[in-house]
Amino acid sequence: MNRTLYDKLIFDCSHPGRRGFDLPSYPYPDALAGLPQHLMRGDAPVLPEVDELTVVRHYTNQSTNNFGVDTGFYPLGSCTMKYNPKLGDAMAASPTVAALHPRQPAATVQGALMIYRTLEYMLAQIGGMEEFTLNPYAGAHGELTGLMVIRAYHIDRGDHGRRRVIVPDSAHGTNPASAAMCGYEVSEVRSLADGTVDLTDLAAKLGDDVAAVMLTNPNTTGTFERGIPEIARMVHECGALLYYDGANLNPMLGVARPGDMGFDVMHVNLHKTFATPHGGGGPGAGPVGVRAGLERFLPNPRVVQLADGTFDVVADSADAMGRISSWLGNYTVYIRALAYILTLGAEGISQVGPLATLNANYVMHRLSDLYELPIPGPCKHEFVFDGLRDKSTGVTTLNVAKRLLDFGFHAPTIYFPLLFHESLMIEPTETESLETLDAFVEVMRAIAREASESPATVKDAPHDTPCRRPDDTEAALHPKVTYKDWCDAAV
Repeated sequence: MNRTLYDKLIFDCSHPGRRGFDLPSYPYPDALAGLPQHLMRGDAPVLPEVDELTVVRHYTNQSTNNFGVDTGFYPLGSCTMKYNPKLGDAMAASPTVAALHPRQPAATVQGALMIYRTLEYMLAQIGGMEEFTLNPYAGAHGELTGLMVIRAYHIDRGDHGRRRVIVPDSAHGTNPASAAMCGYEVSEVRSLADGTVDLTDLAAKLGDDVAAVMLTNPNTTGTFERGIPEIARMVHECGALLYYDGANLNPMLGVARPGDMGFDVMHVNLHKTFATPHGGGGPGAGPVGVRAGLERFLPNPRVVQLADGTFDVVADSADAMGRISSWLGNYTVYIRALAYILTLGAEGISQVGPLATLNANYVMHRLSDLYELPIPGPCKHEFVFDGLRDKSTGVTTLNVAKRLLDFGFHAPTIYFPLLFHESLMIEPTETESLETLDAFVEVMRAIAREASESPATVKDAPHDTPCRRPDDTEAALHPKVTYKDWCDAAV
């Protein structure tokens, strides 16, 4: 039976009075009297009345419609959808962690504070920075925090005229968004044909009104910015700071450190580099690191180690930007990241970048005869095709991405970066086996053959998924947010 139809029938099986639960009576009826009347529900919610087994089957079936890194290959370029080891989940779920409360006295959570401070130290060593804060809740939140540090730095020096932030035309969309949220104007610098920053164009855009230049290295084309030392010199000579977008830090592990390249501020996406959960609205984490001299601008509160070796939470920096999160960020995410780092150790961490780069170059080499490679030569952790080499069939990058779903592979990032018309960005990560990479390559080659021999097969894909080609605009304008809306609209 079609699973979507089965779920529809489950809702149709609702019968008045059928229950799979028995809730106790509400023990505090007087508490309801204090609620404003306009907030009180007038009618009972319309929910299906079904037995427990029906509910279990429904949600189990629904869960199998979700695609995740635990169920299949996820070559999502720039997002580094690597495997999340179950050890990290076990550590985060431990009662000694899960039962903690942020308002406990520091003396009762010394182990937790030591974990927090240890991760800060390790990230500083990996990033080549002086100090880190773990307070930001996500990568974009980290970007905003980093830019607020930069703004505090300029204001502290009495330099109030710096109103611009420069980003490359290949930058992640969060870069200009974060700069704008911080009150800066955004200027764009061109990329050369090889995907790297045009230094001549950058020089023309630098000036004493520039607060920072934001760069991702390797950039979003998977190309290493070889001109970073010169860029750092140019940026610092005009009095600005250099910001490292840590989205692509994964291939740098064990190879290079942003602080050594001349970056002043950086954020780290723990989900992309240190194997914590990714997506689903959270929890997330975007730690921010700074070079020596900028530590005092990091947000309060902080975890510090006192002279007697104990740990405490303090907010003693008058120069700090203030709070950017409710407390110390998403602690269970940090548990997972630290478990990953300690499991790999220095030797394992040093293999992450080279293996991610090896896997990406292997896939790129095996597919570049059928897919157009606009930037030839070795890549880092990811690479970008500009669609199929044979454009005569009319098969687009979107068609290829949809067809991949029929073979059990998630689609890579498509139509980004905007440098190419038919961008198909592929990032295999270091956690995938050779057998998985070979299977993906063979499917991609098969799709290229289909595009030539039977283009309609690719253009009409996917054929075997629960949902085929939804109207994204209709879904955004008229979402079905209840089961009744969905049932009424279902065919």
